[in-house]
Amino acid sequence: MKSMSDQRAWEMRVLLQVAKNLSFSGAGRVVGMTPSSTAKLVSRIEARMGVRLIERSTRRLRLTTEGELYCERAETILGDLDALDAEIVGGARAPTGLIRLNASVPFGRYCLLPLLPAFTRTYPDIHLDLTMTDDVVDLYAAQVDVAFRIGKLADSSLLAIHLGDVRRQLVGAPVYLAERGVPRTVADLEHHDCLGFNFRRAAAVWPLQSGGRLVNREVHGSIVANNGETVRHLAVLGLGLARLAEFHVRDDLRNDRLRPVLTDAMVDREEVHALYIGRERAPRRVQAFLDFMTPRLRESLRESQG
Repeated sequence: MKSMSDQRAWEMRVLLQVAKNLSFSGAGRVVGMTPSSTAKLVSRIEARMGVRLIERSTRRLRLTTEGELYCERAETILGDLDALDAEIVGGARAPTGLIRLNASVPFGRYCLLPLLPAFTRTYPDIHLDLTMTDDVVDLYAAQVDVAFRIGKLADSSLLAIHLGDVRRQLVGAPVYLAERGVPRTVADLEHHDCLGFNFRRAAAVWPLQSGGRLVNREVHGSIVANNGETVRHLAVLGLGLARLAEFHVRDDLRNDRLRPVLTDAMVDREEVHALYIGRERAPRRVQAFLDFMTPRLRESLRESQG
């Protein structure tokens, strides 16, 4: 017979599989239970706690807010238990397990990727699953452990570590500026191709300083793309002006592939954060990752502004 603690741990594992598969039958196949037994186990958990964790319908299952909290905490608890077992049985002192990461394409390529070789040498038993996209993903839905965000944060239950600030640069390739001319005022942008983004949250408006006041300048161009790295390439190819983060164009400016324009008009600054799920504390593997990356990313962002 299972002890009370073993039973609770088993319940957590089953409920996490239900949350992952959004199906009693799918979860049952993973844990070796029938769909009806899996559903009854979830109902027992809900009856004991006095709250609904899973919303049932004829078409699909959905976690309630309480269910999301339960799964979040359960994943942390089980991760720590598994790490403790590995530490005691295998004699391993270093944290182990999988960390799912999410970052924008530019931040991932220019800030995060250069630090990964040193991290994997330091923590060889931690495995990383990295997704780079300029779309904003839901950490809960995508099962992301740590995400890096640039810009204003929405109110949420996520924990955030401030990594630094990043300024934007308005840049163009020498060949583009020779052909189209260097803009001298914000009003000159009306006569230039301004490269933009095609995702829904991106507005064709650049915050710029003009005449001593901040204005949201509507811009136009012939090409838009779905990530900052593609926009950078388009700018290097001479296809238009681009508004990009300093860390993103640092090497291009040094090597004269891109040149800054309207520097006095660029006043916008955005914060960079690492977001992660957890309330009291994160799993040991996630905490080790954050402890390793935080000072190094802060230094990298400071250097990009030097």
